[in-house]
Amino acid sequence: MSVIKVFYLCLYYGIGQFLTDRFGVGKKVRYHLVKHIFKSCGTNVNVEKRAHFGTGYDIEIGDNSGIGINARIPSHTIIGKNVMMGPNCYIFAKNHRYDRTDIPMCQQGDSDEVTTIIKDDVWIGRNVMIMPGRVIETGSIVAAGCVLSKNFPPYSIIGGNPSRIIKMRLTNETNDNLQ
Repeated sequence: MSVIKVFYLCLYYGIGQFLTDRFGVGKKVRYHLVKHIFKSCGTNVNVEKRAHFGTGYDIEIGDNSGIGINARIPSHTIIGKNVMMGPNCYIFAKNHRYDRTDIPMCQQGDSDEVTTIIKDDVWIGRNVMIMPGRVIETGSIVAAGCVLSKNFPPYSIIGGNPSRIIKMRLTNETNDNLQ
């Protein structure tokens, strides 16, 4: 990681993440900082207060997209264009290992990090948890409080724990008709 990225990262975590949005100053400052931190950053990107993204070195975010208040985004995350994200969303990059029964789970370490991809025109509600390696397809809506544990087709409305299709945006079919 370059010295300049470290400098902008320190500015973000030291000051930028706490700035209020009065008169749009906080949003403008955070946008300027993440443009120098993320791998790629589109135009009109909104990073809300207290969003946490680790080092941010391998995050890509498209035009007109946002990261919600208090969100936790790991590196290796790709966010498309026109993505809305509510507050308190967590994206996980890895999980605990549990495949061996001769060793306690707490001593097995973590799985490898995997990339999460959020495609274009996606709306992620408040308090959503996205498990490692998920792909949220174009035009999908992930309902508030959902634990997204698997992938779904484009234009799905997804909710619940465990996650399931509630409805498809392109048709009037509900979950009862889809199974």
